[in-house]
Amino acid sequence: MRDDVTNILIEFGNGSKKAYNELFTVVYEQLREIANQQIRYERDGHTYSRTDLVHEVFLRMIDKNRINWKNRAHFFGVASICMKQLLIDYARKKLSQKRGGNFIKQTYIDELIPDEKGAKKIIDLDDALKKLKELDSRMAEVVDYRFFGGLTIIETAEVMEISKNTVKRDWAKARGLLYKELKGNEL
Repeated sequence: MRDDVTNILIEFGNGSKKAYNELFTVVYEQLREIANQQIRYERDGHTYSRTDLVHEVFLRMIDKNRINWKNRAHFFGVASICMKQLLIDYARKKLSQKRGGNFIKQTYIDELIPDEKGAKKIIDLDDALKKLKELDSRMAEVVDYRFFGGLTIIETAEVMEISKNTVKRDWAKARGLLYKELKGNEL
């Protein structure tokens, strides 16, 4: 399957309409797994929302000017970051709404971030990741691929073009720093 995705991405990059049609079918299940990873801390019972998230991210990624996809890990890494950004943008929008206002649920993401508390957690995590990025951008990138994308250590190393031991070290350090930062927000 790895080679299939990479070959389809290469064909798609060369403008093949057949590859475009095949791509979604081949990557759909893995994109759903990434969506599950992204919203695992949100309310249960909204499986349709995961599907909508997959569809929206796929359309946004494919609609962009031609991206030179390196391989399947690169594709899924970018997909995970797109999903994360959609949820963060929505959480920021939700927090900016006045309390008690007539907030009308308009999108599927409303179901994923049901209240201000859920939105605040997502914003806190994003703020902690921004601080981590200032400290060490590579560590923050490892977190994006591992935590949000669900990529393995080997896949992360492949996408980032670094050794798997470097990914392991960065992953361990980043988790510790993020834990410390997020615990500080709870006090």
